[in-house]
Order: sequence, then C-alpha cells, then structure tokens
Amino acid sequence: MGQPQRIAFLASQTDDAQVALRALVARHGQHEPEASDVLCALGGDGFMLQTLHRHGSLGKPVFGMKLGTVGFLMNQHRNDDLLQRLARAEPAVLRPLEMVAQTESGATVGSLAYNEVSLLRQTRQAAHLAIELNGKLRLEELIADGVMVATAAGSTAYNYSAHGPILPLGSAVVALTPIAAFRPRRWRGALLRADTEVRFRVLDPYKRPVSATADSHEVRDVVEVTIRESANRTVTLLFDPEHNLEERILSEQFEA
Repeated sequence: MGQPQRIAFLASQTDDAQVALRALVARHGQHEPEASDVLCALGGDGFMLQTLHRHGSLGKPVFGMKLGTVGFLMNQHRNDDLLQRLARAEPAVLRPLEMVAQTESGATVGSLAYNEVSLLRQTRQAAHLAIELNGKLRLEELIADGVMVATAAGSTAYNYSAHGPILPLGSAVVALTPIAAFRPRRWRGALLRADTEVRFRVLDPYKRPVSATADSHEVRDVVEVTIRESANRTVTLLFDPEHNLEERILSEQFEA
C-alpha cells in the first residue's frame, strides 16, 4: 500500500501493549479510526478480532503487531520502521461469515465471524443437531459436543484443534467440522463452497440446550442457526512480505 500519513493506533489493555501504544503515538501521532488511512492494532489475535468487529465497517486496512499470547493474525512488534513496513505490506482480504441465530425465546440475533461460528452443548448432555445445506437436509442427526463452520483465516485456530482441515487463503471454501462427534462416529465433517448456506437445527433444545458463538459473541439457548458468507463485507489485513498470512497458513501444515 502507499505510505499512509494518518494512523489510528488501537491497543489491548495489557501492559506491553499500552507501553507500545505510548511509544508509537509519540513517534507517529494519533488519529481517530474514522479519520485514518490505516488502523494499527497492538495485541494478540483476540484483540485483532475485536478491532475487526468494532471498526471493520470503516473499510480501513489493519496492520497488527503482536503484543499478546497468540499472534497468528499479527506481525512482529517493532517500533522503529513502521512507515516503511506499511509501505511494503501485502494485503490479505478476508470475507466474514454472517450468523443468524433463533433462540427459544423467539429472539433473532445476528453477528459476524472472521474465524468461525461454533455451536456447543450448554450442559453435560451432548447436542443433537440436524444439518441442512442450501435448504437440503444432509445429516438427520449429529450427536456431538458441537459443530463449527470455519473460514480459511480461522481454519488454523479452533477448527484445527478439533481436527478440521487447514484451508488455503482464497480457496473460496469453508470447513464444516464436528466437535467430539459420537454419532455418526466416523463423520469427520465436510468442505463446502464458501457461498453455501448452512443451517443447524437443534433437535432437543429443552433437554439438550445449545449455544452459538460467532468469534467471541455468544448466543445462548438457540434452536436454529443459519450461516453464510457475507456478500458485501470484507476486511483487509496487512502483513510483512516475508511472513504474510498465506505463507503462515501453508507453514502450519508442515509443522510437527
């Protein structure tokens, strides 16, 4: 990208992130997100997701620097050459998932997810779920701790921990991954076109309550959840050329 003149620095509440924030603002100045050319997020992946949820609608590119526990979506933190790094940064365009959840009380709750939408049992009893794809019933009953739909950017996170596949960036597919499936015992999930509409129906919501979570936004006591890739929302993350997001996703598949 061209060298920006106006940077909005955003930081998590950790001590390291706050120290870095003061140093960077002293060197480069500070602008409100709405008036900036680029957002610079200081923290871990959780804070990056917060930044995308809060400011993604502005359409500003986001350059993250790791000052937290997990930093898959972040660049290394350095104070000295930020403008040069921004000028050389490579973009990664992400398209989030849109979740619409119906609850037992009749409420309808919508949310975006840049990593994944997951359904999880709320009690010690396993969830019983039906799965429809584009209006067609594909699995009459999944008995499991839960299930998720993950984007390519999120495929290395919770999805990978649940033995789901890692997806190449730009592959235009999402991962449908069960979490500790009991029946069907051998079902390992599916790869779907990103424009597939996925609908989960909770088969016994009163005896076996289920929650739905889009990134960190949780909705309790859901009876039906519909997920589709957003048609009109994207965000752009910026990465140092030597360690861009596509390379990180590829490297994850060759780590022991």
